[in-house]
Amino acid sequence: MTDHLDAATAGPVRDLHAFIAGLPKAELHVHHVGSASPRIVSELAARHPDSKVPTDPEALADYFTFTDFAHFIEVYLSVVDLIRTPEDVRLLTYEVARELARQQVRYAELTITPFSSTRRGIDERALMDAIEDARKAAESEFGTVLRWCFDIPGEAGLESAEETARLATDDRLRPEGLVSFGLGGPEIGVPRPQFKPYFDRAIAAGLHSVPHAGETTGPETVWDALNELGAERIGHGTSSARDPKLLQHLAEQRIALEVCPTSNIATRAVRTLDEHPIKEFTRAGVLVTINSDDPPMFGTDLNNEYAVAARLLGLDERGLAGLAKNAVEASFLDAAGKKRLAAEIDTYTASWLAP
Repeated sequence: MTDHLDAATAGPVRDLHAFIAGLPKAELHVHHVGSASPRIVSELAARHPDSKVPTDPEALADYFTFTDFAHFIEVYLSVVDLIRTPEDVRLLTYEVARELARQQVRYAELTITPFSSTRRGIDERALMDAIEDARKAAESEFGTVLRWCFDIPGEAGLESAEETARLATDDRLRPEGLVSFGLGGPEIGVPRPQFKPYFDRAIAAGLHSVPHAGETTGPETVWDALNELGAERIGHGTSSARDPKLLQHLAEQRIALEVCPTSNIATRAVRTLDEHPIKEFTRAGVLVTINSDDPPMFGTDLNNEYAVAARLLGLDERGLAGLAKNAVEASFLDAAGKKRLAAEIDTYTASWLAP
């Protein structure tokens, strides 16, 4: 991914890197396992030597080079297989929070796939306790507020949907930090409407709907997510640019897109950064948020994604602050928290630009 990142951060955007590094942010589309740093992945691989994942952090760069989306899913699942104990879960969650805090992320909605853990034998109560213990420690020690999105791994079928919905809606198990319900994995051959009953249950239990859609399929998948799954935000939504009526609907209803530019190139969902539809989204007035998805796997982080967006959209400091405030608006943070974080972004920007 180095060539993409060098191209994305060339020219005048370099002057914005320091501003981006200190900019208070919220992140809405970042995966739990996909955020494991090379150091953590190699440590987990060493704990579980039967895995094919390299234990050498330097070898992981080659391992995380993907030929297409299907290959990405294969590699991703091999890393998922390293998370086998509650101690693994706690370590990963805490270290992800540390990395988010380093980038001045004040609030993050971390996507967790509990089915991947319970099917590997992790006790469901121990799983919930591990993520909650890490969440509370991270907020106390780093000041980063974490919230959870439980997502269905679409490739695992309706069994996984049932398990995810049960864990998300059972008051005896549901973690305090859970705010939303999602759907990830491959889209091709995994139609969205079949998951409607599970989203209906989650929504009835007070959770927000945030499925992936339109990443590797057409805009009809986004429409399905909206009409069948009650989506309040769309993960990726890359193909939405091909449907003017869809763009108009997203803009009018303030349904945010969780845009992850480098991820879309890494998985071959978009051919080049210069062809990324983020420009079409913003021209149409869609609420765009910037996210990192699975950052170490794609050789990126949230700060880099802001630099990419700055180049693609021609943004200055105020424009970047506007993107950061988009994420606050689209988040499921409480009203008081949104107000505080938006004010912090404004104060930071004004101070940076002061003569």
